[in-house]
Amino acid sequence: MKIAIASDHAGFDMKLLAINIIKDLGFEIIDLGPTTNNSVDYPDYGKLVAKGVSNGAYDKGILICGTGLGMSYVANKYESVLAALCTNEFMAKMARAHNNANILVLGARVLGDDLATSIINVFFNTPFSNEERHNRRLNKILDLKKN
Repeated sequence: MKIAIASDHAGFDMKLLAINIIKDLGFEIIDLGPTTNNSVDYPDYGKLVAKGVSNGAYDKGILICGTGLGMSYVANKYESVLAALCTNEFMAKMARAHNNANILVLGARVLGDDLATSIINVFFNTPFSNEERHNRRLNKILDLKKN
């Protein structure tokens, strides 16, 4: 599985942590930047991951900014992207099991490293349930992005 990751300056250190976690899970990780913690605009990096997930270049993605809100706004503009801002393990589990989220969004100024590590592990180890009711609801959401 190919996972793309990007952050802004606020999420830079957590991005480095997430890269190691994804590697430990055995997935290929593509770091789309930034390469330093110098100030950057999160939309410039969020769109790189979201566009790649949307067009199938990457299977899933991780986006990290200060709160996670900005990256969520950016990512969810893209067709076929279901980006989930998760602040605990239950949200990460439901994002995958019920909502088939394909981008995990984290807030580096909201989460500590231990909680972020746990959220990442839950997100990437939880399969989509593929139940009819969840597919029906997801298709309704994805249809909204086409209009």
